[in-house]
Amino acid sequence: MRDVASERDVDRPGTTERVVTLDVNGRSYTLRLDTRVTLLDALRDRLGLTGTKKGCDQGACGACTVHLDGRRVLACLTLAAQAEGRAITTIEGVAGTEGPHPVQRAFMDHDGFQCGFCTPGQIMSAVALMAEGRAGSDEEIREFMSGNLCRCGAYPNIVAAVREAASGGGYDAHL
Repeated sequence: MRDVASERDVDRPGTTERVVTLDVNGRSYTLRLDTRVTLLDALRDRLGLTGTKKGCDQGACGACTVHLDGRRVLACLTLAAQAEGRAITTIEGVAGTEGPHPVQRAFMDHDGFQCGFCTPGQIMSAVALMAEGRAGSDEEIREFMSGNLCRCGAYPNIVAAVREAASGGGYDAHL
């Protein structure tokens, strides 16, 4: 087996592979990837972090929302190579040593999920919108969460969960 880290010269003519180092949830991973691999596919297929969901794979549903340097992005529209050298936080990295993140706890308290498929993306967006200072009202929460779709229609519970977590104040996306 070849040492991936020593193959920094993979940018040879005719190849679309390169070595990419991803900093995910405070841990560094060095991968040899095709330059066209999305961050979503690298997280799920190469790193086994399956909490980030593949919904539409077109940037329309928000199920793949992760944080890149503390800002929410759609992992299905972001190339893994674009994330190199940046801090990536997935749903697996949101909880602290004390237990679930306040948004996760509020989602549980308010039944902010039904089937649960969209929940990781919803939570990642909620954590980020609170850090952005955009959880001042239910209308604002709905507007800034509108890129995250829920097929089950748990929107009232999601808004209630975000409102409760935001009312605690002080939470940010830079975990």
